[in-house]
Amino acid sequence: MLSTALVSALLATPAFAALASDWQTRSIYQLVTDRFAVANDSGPKCDTSDRVYCGGSFKGIVNHLDYIQNMGFDAIWISPVSTNFEGNSTYGEAFHGYWPVDITSINKHFGSPDDLKALSDALHKRGMYLMLDVVVNHLAATTDSPDFHSSFVPFDDPKYFHNKCFVQNYDNQTEVEQCWLGDDKLALVDINTEDDGVINTMHNFVKGLVSNFSADGVRIDTVKHVRKDFWPDFGKAAGVFTIGEVLSNETSYIQPYTENLDSVLDYSTWFPLVAAFQTKNGNCSALAEHTTTVQKTFKNGLFGIGSFLENHDQPRFGSLTQDSVLVQNAMVWPFVHDGIPILYYGQEQGYQGGADPANREALWSSGYAQDKDLVKQVKALNGARKAAIGANKKFISTAMTFPSTTQSTIAIAKPGLLALLTNVGTGGKASWKVDGSASGFEANSDLVDVLSCTTVHTDGQGGVSVDSDGGKPKVLVPAKSLDKKGSLCQNLATGSGSSSSSSSSSSSSGSNGKNGAVATAKGGVLAAVVATLVGAAVFA
Repeated sequence: MLSTALVSALLATPAFAALASDWQTRSIYQLVTDRFAVANDSGPKCDTSDRVYCGGSFKGIVNHLDYIQNMGFDAIWISPVSTNFEGNSTYGEAFHGYWPVDITSINKHFGSPDDLKALSDALHKRGMYLMLDVVVNHLAATTDSPDFHSSFVPFDDPKYFHNKCFVQNYDNQTEVEQCWLGDDKLALVDINTEDDGVINTMHNFVKGLVSNFSADGVRIDTVKHVRKDFWPDFGKAAGVFTIGEVLSNETSYIQPYTENLDSVLDYSTWFPLVAAFQTKNGNCSALAEHTTTVQKTFKNGLFGIGSFLENHDQPRFGSLTQDSVLVQNAMVWPFVHDGIPILYYGQEQGYQGGADPANREALWSSGYAQDKDLVKQVKALNGARKAAIGANKKFISTAMTFPSTTQSTIAIAKPGLLALLTNVGTGGKASWKVDGSASGFEANSDLVDVLSCTTVHTDGQGGVSVDSDGGKPKVLVPAKSLDKKGSLCQNLATGSGSSSSSSSSSSSSGSNGKNGAVATAKGGVLAAVVATLVGAAVFA
């Protein structure tokens, strides 16, 4: 039993929580821990086709936080940290983290619990957030032995799982939620998330994980494979921002999950985004039309949704087109989106890996170069977004509009920012005309294209007329919103940077870099304290 003194001491410690609103001004760098950096920078060989651990670690991430932060990212999302299936299966080793067997311990391949805590501390000292990836749906095993469940922790009995059946019909939601992923060679054994004991354990698990490692957010894997009404209480147990993976191209299918979690990954517009820029025959108007529909369908529109071009589950965009200018255009989208931009590691280095496992390359082979064109573009995009937020607080609460679209061009407007994209490809010709009522810019003012550091002038009504430069994208912001002492197009900037500085300071307040009010003790305090202690014990 807990002593009164211990309970009092725990309750006296202020707890901070990074909530959905705190994440809206952030931009996220997603990485696969095993493939981002090794602790000693030895640069071991890493052939993705081998599907084995290559040696990346929590310490390696700490050593290269400068690389991430210098591109303008203020949050990272790392792959799942729990102990995974050990050994080489038919499908390789579990270097990616999505085949858990023991949710109460840390994967030794990535480091120790203290190493993960050190990563969290290092991020918070920089004012950056940590997002942990969790797997709730399943545990992984080869099913040759009838007692394979006995190796699972803490669910070591068949009663904690749904009966064996592999998902075949994705139009049958009951089958999607209760049958297993994988196959007999490596089964992802579906956890019975209807069971009260399982529910309580999962709540304690995520509480302990977040508390012990001071996580600021949780990304949840395979959300659609767990009943929808499981998620609200799980999110409350986490106590921080939750974003779920619901892999579907149907907006109506994804929509209910926006009612049950803080956020989802924006697969809904990812499909038309890829289609719009994968070839010169893509349709930008279709992307704009679809996005407008999603804005009206999701619970909070696209605000706070995770916007991306690449991730670990999909072929890299660079493998779908060899036209570097199409890549440059598509990469702009997440940073001018209503939601939270997410960049998958290696995208900035121009990696071109195809489907899994080819899209999980070792970043150390790039030398973490910062002089490449796409690295510079990412830095400029993060800078433009932060400048727009700093200059106009309505940026994150005003839905993006599309004042000018054709099959080959799209203009995306948000307060203080106008992005002009095209799929005409390298050397192609395109033009945009956006009038003052739609651009939101002042009349007769100077704008800066942050991607080329060139100037565009607005007309007497604040409108702009712009021609393409070899099919390249443009991202326009007022010159006065850029700090003339900053690093973004310094020679054209006319602002003092005071608005941006204020914004940056407010978004990273708190001694540990976390935003949000101090949590206060309410009902159920003892249960919460017990859950925290359980988490601390199992992860120690």
